[in-house]
Amino acid sequence: MSKHAGVRRLILLRHGQTEWNATDRMQGQYDTELSELGRRQAKVAARELGGSDAIALLSSDLRRAYDTAAALAECSGLDIVPDPRLRETLLGEWQGLTHVEVDARWPGARQRWRLDVNFTPPGGESKAEVGARALPVVRELFAARADWPGRTIILVAHGGLIAALTAALLELPPANWPVLGGLANTSWVQLSSHGPSIEQPGWRLDVWNAAAKVAPDVL
Repeated sequence: MSKHAGVRRLILLRHGQTEWNATDRMQGQYDTELSELGRRQAKVAARELGGSDAIALLSSDLRRAYDTAAALAECSGLDIVPDPRLRETLLGEWQGLTHVEVDARWPGARQRWRLDVNFTPPGGESKAEVGARALPVVRELFAARADWPGRTIILVAHGGLIAALTAALLELPPANWPVLGGLANTSWVQLSSHGPSIEQPGWRLDVWNAAAKVAPDVL
């Protein structure tokens, strides 16, 4: 028997590029579409991940993530299960504005938001709230999928959501959440659960920002 037979692998894939990504415009939960480059990126990521031993494919219901998942579904033969709990951070009044516009209207707020997991953009939600929103998705899969040990489940989502969910799964102290930096479009994170139960899942971070090049939306 393989030494990995009891290990649950979880891959978190960020969506492909949108025009808003390319222009540093903050999307949050605005339902933007993939750019042509983003669609090509999704196909490349699908070729990389479509041959894995995945047993389930879940996605944010926002189009940029769902369309990225669709490319993966075509390669893997898996059905997509949409879940609104995997949506990006709600950014409230910042949504639709560029980084420069946010910095002009709320000086210093965006930097504080990056460093303080409990800071809430006006009308939005904090990183801590995003992690708490997404964590039950994984816990439910842990409880429901008896076939997960030794296999892989893939979630397609957004950079902020993926960072918050990863930090929550690893039970990082809030002060340490910023150690997980940005993700490039269609890069992914891999975690593995080595623990005996849902109460003690024993999550480990195996890979961060895989197959990604440093891009402007990461810095």
